[in-house]
Amino acid sequence: MKSVLITGCSSGFGLDTAKFFLEKGWRVVATMRTPDFNLLPKSSALKVLPLDVTRQESIAGAVKEAGPIDVLVNNAGVGVLNALEAATIEQIRYVYETNLFGPMMMTKAVLPQMRERKSGVIVNVSSSTTSRPLPLLSVYTGSKAALNHFTDSLQLELAPFNIRTRIVLPGRSPETRFAANAQSRMLAFPEPYQAFAAQIFERMKRHSGPVTHSKDVAEAVYYAATDASSPMIVPAGADAIEEEAARIREKR
Repeated sequence: MKSVLITGCSSGFGLDTAKFFLEKGWRVVATMRTPDFNLLPKSSALKVLPLDVTRQESIAGAVKEAGPIDVLVNNAGVGVLNALEAATIEQIRYVYETNLFGPMMMTKAVLPQMRERKSGVIVNVSSSTTSRPLPLLSVYTGSKAALNHFTDSLQLELAPFNIRTRIVLPGRSPETRFAANAQSRMLAFPEPYQAFAAQIFERMKRHSGPVTHSKDVAEAVYYAATDASSPMIVPAGADAIEEEAARIREKR
């Protein structure tokens, strides 16, 4: 039975991805900062572990407790919705620690066993904001764009060991805590930005186009993890697919 370790499984994309892999017959290591053993179906194939991807000792403990890992899904992430001028350096660092350095350290922790076996897959859950940047998300988008380029470059150095890396790009989802978490990290907008920010928030409220559902992300992650012919970038959700297609067209 193959095994997958997924970070950030307490809600949204991570929770549904853990359920999806369980349904497919995988051994699942679902990690959360504060474990809740009632979120996932009871199964002998499931292990729920505490993990804070910003703490090295937490990463080492979780990877040791997990045992053999065939697929690592770096899903844990945080958002920040604000003008750069209003973001504190502590806020910026926390976003990068979680969205970029966390996946780097998780990957570093599992690579020795994958390299020895000459097999493994790293799937990094990024964001469609890297296809079509949006205002007030410069800190968040920067962290996810860096994750994309990290994943691209890592593929080149891991190919000799038969280890694949992939990027999944979810779009806007009404089913996750991202918007609430991002807004909770907002500071008061500097006066010059207030009118602009009000327009952006009003536009967000009126959004009526396609969105991404957690099941879309779970399916995209599973595809990226199990199909060696999958592309490096796998958009998840109707809106993300549209945005990635538009980005490719613009590059031509």
